[in-house]
Amino acid sequence: MSTKRLLLVEDDRNLAELIGFHFERTGFAITRTGDGEEALILAEEVKPDLVILDWMIEGISGIEVCRRLRRRQNTAHLPIIMLTARGEEDDRVRGLETGADDYLTKPFSPKELVARASAVLRRVRPALAAEQLDYAGLEMDLTAHRVRRDGKGVQVGPTEYRLLRHFLENPGRVFSRQQLLETVWPHSEEIELRTVDVHIRRLRLALGEPDLIRTVRSAGYALDAEGLA
Repeated sequence: MSTKRLLLVEDDRNLAELIGFHFERTGFAITRTGDGEEALILAEEVKPDLVILDWMIEGISGIEVCRRLRRRQNTAHLPIIMLTARGEEDDRVRGLETGADDYLTKPFSPKELVARASAVLRRVRPALAAEQLDYAGLEMDLTAHRVRRDGKGVQVGPTEYRLLRHFLENPGRVFSRQQLLETVWPHSEEIELRTVDVHIRRLRLALGEPDLIRTVRSAGYALDAEGLA
């Protein structure tokens, strides 16, 4: 199962630990920083599924981080929830107009924040909240852990299942071998890059459609049906 990734940008250590605890319980892998400049770098490196962003942080402000993320092609549609001690209506409007998907004023309940995050993901990234993933005749039942291709059952191993799920959650997106290793393998530091190639071959063989998973020279792999006849 692919782990959802949260980038938490909060310079209050105690609050960051509290938020991280509640999100880890719901299956998120947490990357934390309290610095705006570092947050912009991490957004590119970690490729999070969700950003929780405090307005008042070190370096550049949260509102400016949000603005810059929206300007970048790779992060333009990244779900962002802003946290702030500013409760005035003008501030809330400014945060939303800058590109935040939701806005929570301190103090708040961590459980409410998790619920807001789930709602944002269902709206912005429905694949992360879905019980079934579909793409180009491929169906993955996340509850029953079954895969079908054009209605017929496909037998895949546990690693190939996790790999396919990651592709189905991000169709068309190119991932390097290192990115796939870090996302799909629980102990990636112990595994060689060529292991990814082995499991890609096994997955292609199981699906019976080698070109469905496209090799992008010098870049990696992508689940892409555009090249199919």
